[in-house]
Amino acid sequence: MRTLKLALVAAIGSLALAGAAQAQDEGPSFSFNIGANTDYVFRGFSQTNEDPSVFGGIDASLGIGYAGVWASNVDFGNGTDAEVDLYAGIKPSAGPVSFDIGVIYYGYLGSCCHQAYWEGKVAASVPAGPATLGAAVYYSPEFFGKTGDAVYYEANAAVSIPETPFSISGAVGRQNIDKAADYTTWNLGVGFSLNDHVGFDVRYFDTNLSKAASGGLADSRVVGGIKLTW
Repeated sequence: MRTLKLALVAAIGSLALAGAAQAQDEGPSFSFNIGANTDYVFRGFSQTNEDPSVFGGIDASLGIGYAGVWASNVDFGNGTDAEVDLYAGIKPSAGPVSFDIGVIYYGYLGSCCHQAYWEGKVAASVPAGPATLGAAVYYSPEFFGKTGDAVYYEANAAVSIPETPFSISGAVGRQNIDKAADYTTWNLGVGFSLNDHVGFDVRYFDTNLSKAASGGLADSRVVGGIKLTW
């Protein structure tokens, strides 16, 4: 784990310095999003006790830098009402490879159980014909519910179907947690772009956790959603 931490710090530092040289002297730009899902699933786990979610966010970008806030209703059965995430980072590139290096703070309203935590992220993606291939690593020194060190690894891919508004995407991830069960999660879905501002997604989620280990909240499920951006 210590070797991984040092490698992540070195990667963040070197890429941040390289990316800083690409910054542009332009004003910030903003984008907004709102949407709804039949279930809010995060790394294979329902965050809304298998009920629908409503979410929204604001993003700002300046050169290769970005920052934003995103919120959704949640239900952990302990009085927690909402999740509010704050994040910031940079998106430098090296040849065909695009990087995303940042930090995310996960906050909760009505939280009773030390649920808030933060993660560092290093992600990369590269085009491959009509597809985009990606990988990411997330690290938290004190994960959700004070469960200790946690690392999440993910490989993902997305492909647009030529001459149609449809796309297919999926991911496989591994969540390792110091004081909780490690598990593998995966998802596969189909997206549909009605126009430049409205998109739909239908996605299958699953994990290798038993019903007893997850309380049934990480079982296989199909989730539908709509998202509006402007």
